[in-house]
Amino acid sequence: MSTTTETFPVQKSDAEWRAILSPEAYRVLRRHGTERAGTSPLDREKRPGVFACAGCGAPLFASEAKFDSGTGWPSFSRPLEGAVGTREDRSFFMRRTEVHCATCGGHLGHVFPDGPPPTGLRYCINGVALAFAPEEAAPPSP
Repeated sequence: MSTTTETFPVQKSDAEWRAILSPEAYRVLRRHGTERAGTSPLDREKRPGVFACAGCGAPLFASEAKFDSGTGWPSFSRPLEGAVGTREDRSFFMRRTEVHCATCGGHLGHVFPDGPPPTGLRYCINGVALAFAPEEAAPPSP
């Protein structure tokens, strides 16, 4: 993990994050935890919409980029433009690329080079770090 201190547009104290997040969301978003595979209903979410950061509400991934990776975590081939940042993660004696929210710095998951075309990337994201907003249904015509 990078030891440099980054600043993000949304800044909150640790107490503020604890007050607005569930214990599991806090553990993942603010302490770089990982939820158990297969536990998030968002892994099975197939409706059109947007997946946003559960911490700050910033839009992160469009449903068109979501795919079933078979890993047990929501997976996406690409984020929305400028929505996420990355940094090297050397925890657990591995070398991975960590993905975080570009707005609040919340830990989302990791990105791997084994995704589908055209990007070849798999953004493997903790469901508890996401909030899903389904696309609004078209209003009935008069």
